[in-house]
Amino acid sequence: MSWLPLSFGFPAILWGLLALPVIWWLLRLTPPKPQTEVFPPLKILARVLKREETPQKSPWWLTLLRLLMAAIVVMALAEPVFNPREKLPTNGSALALVIDNDWASAPDWDRRVATAERLIGDANSTGVPVLLAFTAEKPNAEIGPFDAEAARDKLRATKPRPVPTDRPAVYARVAAALEALPGASVAILADGLAAQGDEAAFNTLLGKNPADVVWIVPDRLNTVGLKAAENQLEGFALTAIRPPSDAGPRQVTAGAFDDKGRRIADAALTFGAGETTATGQMQVPFELRNDFAAIAIDGENQAGAVRVLDESSKRRRVGLLSQSEADQAQPLLSPLYYIRRALEPFADLVEPRSPDLADAIPQLLDQKPAMIVMADVGTIPEAARQKLIEWVDNGGTLVRFAGSRLAAAGNDEELLPVRLRLGERSLGGALSWTEPQVVAEFPAGPFADLTPPSEVTVSRQVLAEPTADIVERTWASLADGTPLVTGAKREKGTIVLFHITPEATWSNLPISGSFVEMLRRLVQLSRNQGSAAANAEGQIASLAPYRMIAANGALVPPTPDARPLTVGQGPASVTIENPPGLYGSEEGVVAHNLLGSDASFTPLVRPQVAAPITEMRYAFDESRDLKGPLVAAALLLMLLDTLAVFWMGGMFNRRRKAARAASSAAVILLAAGVMFTLSSHAMAQDAKPGDAEAIEAVATTRLAYVLTGDASIDAISRAGLDGLSRFLIDKTALEPGKPAGVDISKDELSFYPIIYWPIDPNAAMPTEQAIARIDAYMQQGGTVLFDTRDQYSTGIDAGSASPATERLRDILGNLNVPPLEPVPADHVLTKSFFILPDFPGRFNGSPLWVEASAEATNPEHRPVRTGDGVTPIMITANDFAGAWAIDASGEPMLPTVPADPMQRIYAYRAGVNIVMYMLTGNYKSDQVHVPVLLERLGQ
Repeated sequence: MSWLPLSFGFPAILWGLLALPVIWWLLRLTPPKPQTEVFPPLKILARVLKREETPQKSPWWLTLLRLLMAAIVVMALAEPVFNPREKLPTNGSALALVIDNDWASAPDWDRRVATAERLIGDANSTGVPVLLAFTAEKPNAEIGPFDAEAARDKLRATKPRPVPTDRPAVYARVAAALEALPGASVAILADGLAAQGDEAAFNTLLGKNPADVVWIVPDRLNTVGLKAAENQLEGFALTAIRPPSDAGPRQVTAGAFDDKGRRIADAALTFGAGETTATGQMQVPFELRNDFAAIAIDGENQAGAVRVLDESSKRRRVGLLSQSEADQAQPLLSPLYYIRRALEPFADLVEPRSPDLADAIPQLLDQKPAMIVMADVGTIPEAARQKLIEWVDNGGTLVRFAGSRLAAAGNDEELLPVRLRLGERSLGGALSWTEPQVVAEFPAGPFADLTPPSEVTVSRQVLAEPTADIVERTWASLADGTPLVTGAKREKGTIVLFHITPEATWSNLPISGSFVEMLRRLVQLSRNQGSAAANAEGQIASLAPYRMIAANGALVPPTPDARPLTVGQGPASVTIENPPGLYGSEEGVVAHNLLGSDASFTPLVRPQVAAPITEMRYAFDESRDLKGPLVAAALLLMLLDTLAVFWMGGMFNRRRKAARAASSAAVILLAAGVMFTLSSHAMAQDAKPGDAEAIEAVATTRLAYVLTGDASIDAISRAGLDGLSRFLIDKTALEPGKPAGVDISKDELSFYPIIYWPIDPNAAMPTEQAIARIDAYMQQGGTVLFDTRDQYSTGIDAGSASPATERLRDILGNLNVPPLEPVPADHVLTKSFFILPDFPGRFNGSPLWVEASAEATNPEHRPVRTGDGVTPIMITANDFAGAWAIDASGEPMLPTVPADPMQRIYAYRAGVNIVMYMLTGNYKSDQVHVPVLLERLGQ
């Protein structure tokens, strides 16, 4: 029942409000208690004459207070709920709850958890199990089924991960689990973004004929991701994306941060109406751009809005050098034309002012370039040559192109990666038997993941001398196996040689897209010198996690699930083992970002299924139970009513008079206190040793066990009686104290109603004095429960007895033991608390022997036996203490034989019956009170 923002769980109780007029009438006719005073009578009479003798009705304000209290109680019993929510349709045999916990769920994860908790609560109200699966967890993650409490614990322990969803694999696992739970309800809590394989995943999950489907996606997809950040000529170019559903104009701000987290640049990216892509540029000097470590969009708080940067994103200077003067009329024939066009987008190009190599090379080196490209440079002057060699040894990258000058200059082993043959090789033409060669598959190296350009042919080249390491230094080759590009390390630097010219005379490679990508790879290689990714020879590297991007976009230390990233085999996927972030070390890192350059945000489309679908949105549970506040208000009004009645009855006036009398009474109390102190001191002089222990023993009921001297047996006895005591506290009104271990030779036994004695055949035989003490204890009303614990060895009356039974016989031979019989079916022990047919312990099968009735052979007199007395002895072989024993956490210490959980329950019940029987006697057999009871019952 719902009235606007208020609903009631039991609205029928509100009919009780109709009783308020009756309550008002009754209260009106019930005046408050008159104020009474004892002294002085004349003063009372004088006051009575001045006012009304007896009030005819309650004051209006007291009646109103009580009516309000009654109305509040009625409303509280109706269980009102403010701002109630509609119960979700989870009426199947189980609830399969599938939640996206990827990076897109991070901004409103708390709202998603609150929604899932409501679903789990509704499932708990119907008593169905819960399957709980997350789409961004490990494949072996447990999915249930769970009970409601376990499902809540798992939900609260799960956090969003900075990785994409894996719906096909997770949905398949849930569908397999639903085969054992036909007719279950399925709740899909998605992030609202489509992913590859969604259609097949939904068909797998929802193809199991669910009872109903709950579809929950965000109200509005306003996620903004950063999919590209390129260090270009004029500045740092950024590209952001958003879902098509976020169609209005929008502007976001991106900030650039250095490796210490300091913000050093900003850029605004504007989305037009209906646009899903926005671009912006950070126009700062390239020296400052090279300090960028990460770029993030403000206010997004998710991993897709952050991009980390490595050395490949840093812009470097590249020096260009050629011995040929450029022909302004024919720029395409310039050796540096295609090189400039290829390098301008991602490098700052510098050229010398002088064409003389002796001056040009030092001029380039003074500008500290990361890479120098030399187009068909022949012999280098010695002074400039030494400076160039020193620059390469310190980490520079030298890229050389062949030509007629280089072919005729001879070998310079320190500035060439391989030894060359003099002259050129011509392929094709009228005087050649060979055809122009195409580029072969790229071997392991910087170009290993590039696709060989099928349209590129080479007609001329310089050849390398065959050496033992020519294969290792070959980065690209022709179809006939001759090198096209070779490279080698020189100290900290690298030397690369293109065996063709940089213009399209010997080959059409310079006018292909592969030429641009090859030069870009070389620039990237020059930036980090191969320290973090593949080395100069392009070998595959495995980089350890260094800094990870969390789901909320923060840079955090590596998580325990993160594994090394393998580079050199193409782009790596973002997974739980390889989350986005930086991989490497302080010497160099590789960026592994969440969104690729081709990423886009596509809204998730709700699947079409035959089962009824309920669409909802993520929201916190804003309903508030008003029962508690209303009960508190009613109690407060009740307290006010009580104070009002006390005030009207003159209670506070009497308290003021009593306060005045307290001062005189204090003197009397002080004197009495002095006398009591003197009396206590005199009594303390009569105290004897052991009085405190005796008082403590009789202050509470305690069960006792005989100390055998064997630590393991005594520990089981203590744990068993402790377990029985806890069971007594839970099931009865008795609250026994801690079990006591007694030494029968010297401890006082009369404090304990029953003593448990586990028979140990290896223990020393009790002395005559100890036996006499036990005999006196039994004669004076105590009971000893002997437990031989040998049910599966032999019985106590069998022909061949076990060692424990033999020892029991020796002990009983010195005691005044009455005749014994197994507990009959109508004995008080079978009904003193629980109705029990037998008395199992850790073992089952041995009877419980008790004192035989004086008229045991006459069934007409049962269960009346020997008055109200209790058997002084009990004997069993079922190991009661072993069944009762529990450890510190409350778990059983020993298994039952056979392993039946109900046998332990019956063992506890047997212990309760024995204790109740010992403490109350044969109260159920007392026939004396039967006539009186029948008379009271009217019979």
